[in-house]
Amino acid sequence: MPDNQTPQNKIPAPPCRIGCVSFLNSKPLIAALLDRPDIAVHFAVPSALLELVEAGTVSTALLSLVDYQQSMHDLLLVPAGAIGSDGTTLTVRIFSRVPPARITRLHGDTDSHTSVILGQLVLRELYRTAPTLLPLPEGPPAAEAARPEALLLIGDKVVTAAPPADRYPFQLDLGEQWKKLTGLPFIFALWMMRADAINRPLARRLHQARIQGAQMTEELLDRYATATGWPRDLARRYFQEYLRFDVTPAGRQAIERFFALAAQHGLLTIKRPLRYLELD
Repeated sequence: MPDNQTPQNKIPAPPCRIGCVSFLNSKPLIAALLDRPDIAVHFAVPSALLELVEAGTVSTALLSLVDYQQSMHDLLLVPAGAIGSDGTTLTVRIFSRVPPARITRLHGDTDSHTSVILGQLVLRELYRTAPTLLPLPEGPPAAEAARPEALLLIGDKVVTAAPPADRYPFQLDLGEQWKKLTGLPFIFALWMMRADAINRPLARRLHQARIQGAQMTEELLDRYATATGWPRDLARRYFQEYLRFDVTPAGRQAIERFFALAAQHGLLTIKRPLRYLELD
């Protein structure tokens, strides 16, 4: 071996680049991977993560479920970890000034492609209404009459910046509504990997990180609850009672059911069958 290529001065391999949301709900999946020299984490809102995958900035990301069908690249679902619920989500909600069956205009949080479609499915299937979908307005309305009829919010803002209950007395938790509709859990996002950049060691590392994250609740609360504006006790309940991080057989069934219903209502084009990168 030449002197300039000894193990001591061998150039290290570049880190694996992965994408992840910065919401509190991702912390049990990602915390064990931070500050590692072999992994570089890029944070973005859910709707922007697919752009990172498309551009090749990352090969693997915690993508919104519908991105599997919307990506220009073939992707593999990696059942190493997910953000889901088995009933109430707490952080994916419709806030309405009128009863759900009377909603005609829904202003949606475009940070999540999946939640926007799920909200429409719930209203169509359970309340027989198909409201016009509009983006959330920027800034507070100038007058009470200008306030949106209904809002779909996701993530930390549901806890830290929810509209007042006296103005929006009707609420629908979309995980709870999906459970009512199908009897199944729901998966909002899960790890996905470009099929042309399969990395099984990384997939196993993501799986290990999920297991480690489940044992880090108090540490995660110390690091993130106050910083993100969550009351500590509520954040603990969120981690332990509401969120589901594993991809169960019922979760896989829910993915199939969601795609089928979204296609049936013309809300999503199915481009590819479900393909998983199965873990050893």
